[in-house]
Amino acid sequence: MKTSVLRRSIDILKSLGLAFLLTAVLLLIMAALLTFTSLKEDNINLINTIIMIFSIVVGSISLAFKVDEKGWLNGGLIGILYFLILVLINFLFVKPFIFDIYTIGKLFICLVSGAIGGMIGVNIK
Repeated sequence: MKTSVLRRSIDILKSLGLAFLLTAVLLLIMAALLTFTSLKEDNINLINTIIMIFSIVVGSISLAFKVDEKGWLNGGLIGILYFLILVLINFLFVKPFIFDIYTIGKLFICLVSGAIGGMIGVNIK
């Protein structure tokens, strides 16, 4: 029992690490594109949201490959943990946490994209 819980926790951490690594790489690419092309800064929020969704979906698919069951639940867990880590990073480095409709929308997007990624991952395998 303990080994399965430990194994699942390690798989969750690896999938979250993959999601954040992918986010970092894509954000660096976006920064380079903003610097060296005529891409407008008005699109930053949209591009950040797309990167977030893509990273959560990839992390959820990765976890679903490892657990082989309940993809929507495991993917939703990845989405929620991703969101909570982003809120923690935001709170520590940028500004105080404000719970508003924008925050609820981001949480919903993270949860849904994680659940969809988990379902995709279970059904691909």
